[in-house]
Amino acid sequence: MRKPLAAAFCALAIAGAGAAPATAAEAAPTGVGKAADTGSATSAVSGVVSSVEQTLAGLNPSAKAVNFAGTVALSNCSGSVVRMPDSESNDPALVMTNGHCLESGFPGPGEVLVDKASSRTFSLLNASGSRVATLRAAKLAYGTMTDTDVALYQLTTTYAQIKSSYNINALTLNDSHPVAGTAISIPSGYWKRIYSCSVDGFVPTLKEGDWTWKDSVRYTSACNTIGGTSGSPVVDEATGKVVAVNNTGNEDGERCTVNNPCEVDANGTVTVRKGINYAQQTYGIPACFGIDNKLDLSASGCTLPKP
Repeated sequence: MRKPLAAAFCALAIAGAGAAPATAAEAAPTGVGKAADTGSATSAVSGVVSSVEQTLAGLNPSAKAVNFAGTVALSNCSGSVVRMPDSESNDPALVMTNGHCLESGFPGPGEVLVDKASSRTFSLLNASGSRVATLRAAKLAYGTMTDTDVALYQLTTTYAQIKSSYNINALTLNDSHPVAGTAISIPSGYWKRIYSCSVDGFVPTLKEGDWTWKDSVRYTSACNTIGGTSGSPVVDEATGKVVAVNNTGNEDGERCTVNNPCEVDANGTVTVRKGINYAQQTYGIPACFGIDNKLDLSASGCTLPKP
């Protein structure tokens, strides 16, 4: 996992750079994960990325140009305003991020949080990455790090209100399994940076520290995501729909330790891929949300872990 910023700072102060427990925005003292230069350097990167996107869109007119509209910045992670394929405009909007980005800390293995009080705030970004509003949670609808690494907050505003006030649409969760080779982009609301690569494949079991995730997405090496990108939507460039949520990467080449996930195949063979990053699929989430975006873990087809 990419360490949430607050956890990373605390861990560094207490135990040194190698001891912190997990994922999101990382104030790493060395390497590409530095949390320095969040001003001019980030703006420069965003400009370069935008230029590249425009060029690629011209070469491939069928591709959806991915930008920051609908993404959010959390205090320690990234996220996005998302809707289900059947969500209505007057439904309360949802924000998706990682389970390890929760303000209450990492859920333990087997722990599932449902309908918990929360007034967390999120900075809503427009297409260029500028903050246009502060959104507020009404509650944490769902959060876990078991089998997947996801959190969904229900907001105090509806999709229609966000569209009317800021002309921003929510990102739609795709309800079908992604395909290897799919071109993807990962817009990080925290860093205002977009990573682009392809789905390299799928991992039956991804283990990191005490946590285990199933059928994880593995990126090709071009998506060298860093701390703070945790919770970013993984967007299919052909459809513009969300197919996964970015959550971790193997930083040091270690085997199955925190910040160094390992792959376990169906035969139990362990593979370590230093520098490779991963996401958790989201196609199973829509089956768990019904009318008015209400969570129903007993709904037909819902496979999210239950409390």
